[in-house]
Amino acid sequence: MAKSEENLKAAFAGESQANRTYLAFAKAAEKEGFVQVAKLFRAAAEAETVHALAHLRVLGKVKSTAENLNEAVNGETYEFTKMYPEFIETAKAEGNKAALVSFDYANKVEQVHADLYKKAAESVNAKSDLPAADIYVCPVCGDTFMGEVPDRCPVCGAPKASFKKIE
Repeated sequence: MAKSEENLKAAFAGESQANRTYLAFAKAAEKEGFVQVAKLFRAAAEAETVHALAHLRVLGKVKSTAENLNEAVNGETYEFTKMYPEFIETAKAEGNKAALVSFDYANKVEQVHADLYKKAAESVNAKSDLPAADIYVCPVCGDTFMGEVPDRCPVCGAPKASFKKIE
């Protein structure tokens, strides 16, 4: 692999992490009453997204929707079959309960995402979109629902009213 390609991958990872980090910082600043600082963090997060997407485009990683769905299924499947189970075992061995809960929630939700992507791939392969439905995400564990949301999240128990509707 050429050094520029390695650098693009590293830059994509770094910019992606900066985006998520700055969004977390924005929430903390807002909670502390620093509204303008929160806005600055959100602006920087958006800029980091611009950078990350440019690097991803140059790497040629964004393809057709069918190819992108296949990539997404493979990525999610790797996470819930290999990555998170290993992380869970390490957290158990170390007695790190907070990491264990975080990894367990993510592991369960990655399975949901893989299934949703598989359904989407079936639709796209049949040359149609998914049926129209509201999509919701649990703000605690990330569980994702198309259509009706249960009274409590089956992964973490968060109440229905806390779910975020995705536009």
